[in-house]
Amino acid sequence: MTYGVQVMADMAGVLPDFEIEALAAAGAIRSMLALEPGQVQPASLDLRLAEDAYRLRASFLPGKDRAVADLLQDPGIRLHRIDLTDKGAVLETGCVYLIPLQESLRLPPGLAARANPKSSTGRIDVFTRLVTNRSRAFDDVPTGYAGPLYLEVSPRTFPVMVRPGDRLAQIRFKRKKPETIREKVVSIDLEPPAGQPAGYRAKPHSGVVDLRGLGAHDVSQFWEPVYPKNGRIVLNPEEFYILVSRESVKVASDEAAEMAPIAPELGEFRAHYAGFFDPGFGTNKEGSRAVLEVRSRDVPFILEHGQPVAKLIYEPMSAKPKALYGGQGSNYQGQGLKLSKHFR
Repeated sequence: MTYGVQVMADMAGVLPDFEIEALAAAGAIRSMLALEPGQVQPASLDLRLAEDAYRLRASFLPGKDRAVADLLQDPGIRLHRIDLTDKGAVLETGCVYLIPLQESLRLPPGLAARANPKSSTGRIDVFTRLVTNRSRAFDDVPTGYAGPLYLEVSPRTFPVMVRPGDRLAQIRFKRKKPETIREKVVSIDLEPPAGQPAGYRAKPHSGVVDLRGLGAHDVSQFWEPVYPKNGRIVLNPEEFYILVSRESVKVASDEAAEMAPIAPELGEFRAHYAGFFDPGFGTNKEGSRAVLEVRSRDVPFILEHGQPVAKLIYEPMSAKPKALYGGQGSNYQGQGLKLSKHFR
């Protein structure tokens, strides 16, 4: 399998599915259990929870000289261990958990990685960040990293039921800084068809979301529709909203995209939690729009139709993937305003 690694050494960009598979075959990606069907996406790898979760006193970064496992022995950081193996466990809102992942890495020199919450994770307001040994930043894995992976998980609105093997985050691999990066500003759609909501606001204290309960949760128990007045809504501080972009988003087969914040002076709110867009997203006939996970900070904030809220950063792939997004029954191809796959 050295051929697959050599291909990566010669070509810059985000690695496609077949090169991720080559990394796994060569031992650069390791796992407690064999990779599952569908775990390798066109430009990313889904990461799976292992068997334990640790309730933390607070979030932390290890720093350049410390391993995460050593810090988890510190009673000033770790409160208690939770076994996920029996019937799973409920992670409560307002709490911070650190969960070892089944996957670990032994990256070759020059190959880095970056993690992001999966779309369905962001849409239920579960905040996740990847942590590695000796890390001084969340989500970024430095070139040549060898060691375990951990996921910090903090449900913000709904408590969630998790089990070993659940996938809350995904990781991309990248070799060399791309020579060309382009950006596209995304604005908000607050002029829906007559009688239709422009978004949803999460209801607090509404019950547990089972991550394996696909289509099993009643929308009305967890969400209330948001109807604009004159193309305008008011975001209440620290409440969570699902909204949608005015523009369609299209990611070509030789590109990958990530949603990022725009300048903070345009408004004190966050417009995305999950932000990876695979090659092929939005290339269906009807087009696809970006669903935005929005939270205002500190003060009420007025959003108006067409207001810029985020930007897309497009990066080249090192090669076109074998499969494109949407080719295997993807949940969000062709989407407009859409809640996560957990709701019916």
